[in-house]
Amino acid sequence: MTRAAVVLLAVLGPASVAAAADDYTLGPDSMRQEGVPQGRVVGPIAWKSQVFRDTVRQYWVYVPTQYDGTRPAAVMVFQDGHKYVNVEQEYRVPVVFDNLIHKGQMPVTIGVFVNPGQHGEALPADPWRADNRSAEYDALSDQYARFLVDELLPEVGKTYKLSADPSLRAICGASSGGIAAFTAAWQRPDQFRKVISHIGSFTNIRGGHVYPALIRQEAVRPIRVFLQDGSNDLDNQFGNWPLANQEVAAALKFRGYDYRFEYGDGSHTHKHGGALLPDALRWLWR
Repeated sequence: MTRAAVVLLAVLGPASVAAAADDYTLGPDSMRQEGVPQGRVVGPIAWKSQVFRDTVRQYWVYVPTQYDGTRPAAVMVFQDGHKYVNVEQEYRVPVVFDNLIHKGQMPVTIGVFVNPGQHGEALPADPWRADNRSAEYDALSDQYARFLVDELLPEVGKTYKLSADPSLRAICGASSGGIAAFTAAWQRPDQFRKVISHIGSFTNIRGGHVYPALIRQEAVRPIRVFLQDGSNDLDNQFGNWPLANQEVAAALKFRGYDYRFEYGDGSHTHKHGGALLPDALRWLWR
């Protein structure tokens, strides 16, 4: 069994533990509302990376109705894009964006939803099982940020005007995608200043357990961070997710970061993060 498969089974396998406590429900901002104009989603679009050579992936682009191309829009990147762009599941980002942009509770924002890479020419049957996911998301280097900054966002920018202001650039993900979002902003605060991490894997899959110490000891980055986790999240050979997220939150508090930590009773699912997403976005873009 490959390392990627071991990581996937260890992280995603026990997701149903204590699921009975994970009873969060979606609110009105996650539902279609009468009179709210609907943006459009373009994709999926296949992309072959040069930063992660010999990989292929898909991405989608959400364009709000209010975007007219006359001025640059804010931009928000989502890891495991297939999950966040889906309007029938927990996050429903295009629906939430429609509602919050319409109400003026976040800026006009282009959403970029990108999946992890798969080696070879064929896409994986299940995007969660893309064989380069852990290498891209769990590593603490700047490689994934370079993929976004030097490759994917310039490609999207050929069609849409994206703001170059890092305070108008946000990034979001869940599990390994959550630590990837934090790492991108940590490594490149000149590009990303806003982070949402759902059930973030700040554990020792590829060294992410060191973040509490790094946050406490290194120079403070000009970033705003929203963390979400639950008391019934994973506990396995890579670490304890609830403890890890609490340690990251404590380190952010110690150094005076602009942060918010929502700690519930959920397990390693997307229910709590989905229910919180409208409020998280309002807080992030305030």
